[in-house]
Amino acid sequence: MSPVLDWTRRDLLKLSGVTLMGSIQTSPSAASQRPALGEKFPPDVLAKIVIPRDQWTPFAPARSRERWSSLPANVRRHLSQLAERALATSWPQLPATYFLDFVRTGDRQRADQARAQRRALLRDLVLGECVEYQGRYLDSILNAIWSICEESYWGSPAHLGMQQAGLGLPDVSEPTVDLFAADTAATLAWCDYLLGPELDRMSPLIRKRIAYEVRRRVLDPCLDRNDFWWMGLSRRTQLNNWTPWICSNWIAANLLLESDPNRRNLALHKALGCLDRFLAGYPDDGGCDEGPGYWNRAAASLFDCLELLYWATAGQLDVYASPLVAQMGLYIVRVHIHNEYFVNFADASPKLRPEGSLLYRYGKRVNQPALCFLGAWAAQQFGMDNEFRSDFHRALPAIFGWTELERAPSGQPLVGFAWMPGLQVMTARVKEGSPDGLFVAAKGGHNAESHNHNDVGNFIVYADGLPAIIDVGVGTYTAKTFSPARYEIWTMQSAWHNLPTINGVMQAPGRQYAARDVRCVERGDTVEFQADIGGAYPAEAGVQRWLRQLVLDRRSNTVLLTDRFVCRSTPRELVQSLITPWPIKPVSDGVLELEGPPGASAPVVIRYPVNQFGVHIEQRAVDDPRLERSWGPKVYRILLRARTPSAQGEWTLEFTQRRG
Repeated sequence: MSPVLDWTRRDLLKLSGVTLMGSIQTSPSAASQRPALGEKFPPDVLAKIVIPRDQWTPFAPARSRERWSSLPANVRRHLSQLAERALATSWPQLPATYFLDFVRTGDRQRADQARAQRRALLRDLVLGECVEYQGRYLDSILNAIWSICEESYWGSPAHLGMQQAGLGLPDVSEPTVDLFAADTAATLAWCDYLLGPELDRMSPLIRKRIAYEVRRRVLDPCLDRNDFWWMGLSRRTQLNNWTPWICSNWIAANLLLESDPNRRNLALHKALGCLDRFLAGYPDDGGCDEGPGYWNRAAASLFDCLELLYWATAGQLDVYASPLVAQMGLYIVRVHIHNEYFVNFADASPKLRPEGSLLYRYGKRVNQPALCFLGAWAAQQFGMDNEFRSDFHRALPAIFGWTELERAPSGQPLVGFAWMPGLQVMTARVKEGSPDGLFVAAKGGHNAESHNHNDVGNFIVYADGLPAIIDVGVGTYTAKTFSPARYEIWTMQSAWHNLPTINGVMQAPGRQYAARDVRCVERGDTVEFQADIGGAYPAEAGVQRWLRQLVLDRRSNTVLLTDRFVCRSTPRELVQSLITPWPIKPVSDGVLELEGPPGASAPVVIRYPVNQFGVHIEQRAVDDPRLERSWGPKVYRILLRARTPSAQGEWTLEFTQRRG
């Protein structure tokens, strides 16, 4: 890493395109200049610039004792502690019945967790050996590598549909490359790179087995097959995080293990084409429709790919000047609310601990100090465990760059206003740079987004950096989550978002169910978002137009929600849902108060027109562990029912904080 950057907060905001009011704007004409990696770097060019395998040393292997021994004492101590913990942990079993869980009960957790724990234990043992270099972890490393090589399938049981045999047990005669097969290939490749001679001294068959399994399961299928959907070779396929996530691990394994220079470069070029097709589907504003949790494996995995290629060409494959690449990085800054909270539309959890080293390095490459600022804050806030227990190509830069991360200027930019027109997502807060007061985010979009919820027009409100009106998010993945029955899950339904239910009808899934006439503008102390969400409802809802307007007034610390609607006939019922994790206390006619969030300077107050609405409050037990980690044991739904539904009308709800 380069020397620590000396940025003041004013420099940070100016260089990141953040005005003094805190808005991050995009330049669509500039962002449209996409990298075109495959065209710019064909195989003959790659043959000239890619460093040969036997000369490429991206990081110090274990035998480079000076580099590993010179790591700060706290880094070496932490890695040793992780390795000792791994040494004392029983090796997880991964029996066939764990795979059958998925077709028997829809559960994928036992198999996924055992697989992930095996890779994590191996990583911790390898890094511990690199630090100590006394051989005490080598037998356990050998056992782990051998056990992983003997697994019938490196991926998730949820992804066995990629095989011709279908779901159930894996067919070992047809290796298919999913997220975790690629991840395993890269993990073993880094083990080979870091500890090659040490493994050879134990037995020359270890590295031979690694090379054989990685080639058979990942390198050959990726190069020889063109039917994996994540490659984007079908025009009907919508690409998502799978493409850069798999490509980052494919590229790493290919660079580290492929012994044939021609196949090495052909594979790199094919991966570049996959990345081009992934980028082609991205909006100019860099917005991630999968949400901030998946940003970690979408834009951030794209960055992993670009870093590996940058390292492998000594900087000659460099597309960091691309405006789109910078915009994709800035997304995570725009949707940050405060501390661990992020805007969690789609299949995203509200709490996230981003990998600080990754954000910091990304920000440096694209010259975006706000990204560096947030990255250094995350590294310092969440510590080494959050940084060193990641993929090798993320953990190693964090390990060798920890001194810089500890010293770097840090903080939470807390952008005052951001509008991503391609994604149709707005974020705004009362006070730029501070969690104090209200924060609001809203979305337009459509109901066929990646990891979609039926949530066109949904919004959230936070108070003093803590949740008040929420998007519940997504529960633990099961077979149902990505099946035709997806929208039977309550968290996916519009009635469990902050949206109206019209004539008893919720929003429908599909690209045609979309927002219309979406716009957003900041004018001094006010921010206004507006969208016609009527098109997100099927015909039986009977809605012709539903104009939703959200206004943040910074002076009064108030969010106003106004709905103006026209239906084709008088609906039998109109219901507005509001979701909160806090108990609700009726204060007076037309006034509700949220009893949380604890830590907020003043409780959130909701005012509604009592002459238009009756109110009903219900609670729902949260029995899913993923949701419970976010919200606790229950969430609440406020149902505002129109007293006298009409074919056209208007209402306004006010969200503020109690004064005095």
